[in-house]
Amino acid sequence: MKNNYDTEHIRSLVRPDCVHRDVYIDPEIFNLEIQRIFARSWNYLCHESQLPDTGDYLTADIAGNPAIVIRHDDHTIKVLHNRCAHRGAKVLENTQGSARVLNCIYHGWRYGADGELLSIPCRDNYRNTDVENNQAHYRLPEIRSESYRGFIFANRSHHAPALSDYLGGARRALDNMIDRSPEGQIEAVRGSFRAVYLNNWKIYLENLHDGMHPLHVHQSSIAASRAQIDSIEKTPGKTPPLALQLMQANAQGYREMEELEVTCYEHGHSDMRGFRNPDNAADPAYRDYLDRHRASYGEEKSAAILNMNLHNVNFYPGASAHPRFLQMRVIRPLAVDRTVIEISVFRWKGVPEEINRK
Repeated sequence: MKNNYDTEHIRSLVRPDCVHRDVYIDPEIFNLEIQRIFARSWNYLCHESQLPDTGDYLTADIAGNPAIVIRHDDHTIKVLHNRCAHRGAKVLENTQGSARVLNCIYHGWRYGADGELLSIPCRDNYRNTDVENNQAHYRLPEIRSESYRGFIFANRSHHAPALSDYLGGARRALDNMIDRSPEGQIEAVRGSFRAVYLNNWKIYLENLHDGMHPLHVHQSSIAASRAQIDSIEKTPGKTPPLALQLMQANAQGYREMEELEVTCYEHGHSDMRGFRNPDNAADPAYRDYLDRHRASYGEEKSAAILNMNLHNVNFYPGASAHPRFLQMRVIRPLAVDRTVIEISVFRWKGVPEEINRK
């Protein structure tokens, strides 16, 4: 497809006080974003705890390229192209599963968890062809991937910086999410929530730090959480769950919202802090958790970890985290006006079970 947008024209679409609507609705700009942003950036895929056993896999999309994320025999995690070297069919169609051998459902070519071609039907028919003479070439190519504290990212570009450098200061959100565990570990809760939003992917990202909308858009959850909190607080000694208290924070006025701190980092990442901090002092389970946490980290470091109150975190361009809710969200553009949001939830290791339930 011919590119009708030169660099100067694209720059002219964004001004200090406004953005041209084409940025959100033009399919050609969308295609350029996939090629120039997503294909050159680190894309979050999953947490290693989602693939606990050899052969466990997830399928994903990396800038329009289908991929397989799989636990190899040596217990490392590989990210492979999900395209058969024969005719380009997807090797795996399911979103997740377990397989020691990857079998293409089209013509039965079989691959190992490292992408190596293991066998093909009617091999004699390929005698004296490149398939016979150069079998190593007919594999599922590996996509560059790196892990930061168990979070797996992939990048189609070999020129991009290392993952840790790319994340930069935004790493603190992942550190905080994990360090809230007395054992410094989290694990995935089975399953995920997936929804298709009928809008441009940038709308979702921009909304993460928008403090003007909650009082209006979240009216139903504000009312529902308030009713549940009122009911719970009628019972002496009962503390409302963290989720309900944070839902109530959406009822903050504009002045309180203006006091939230948004920090921007290199490569487009950002986070927000200063959201209302729930009061758990009277909760016996929380006091137990606090004792365990202090025993692991010491009182000073424990306080620094638990007092860091990060809300929505943006790992540009395709992921968002909520450290307090133990959520990671994948933001996957399907088209200029369609975006998949997939949310995975985790639990802390070494905490009272009631803390994870709340």
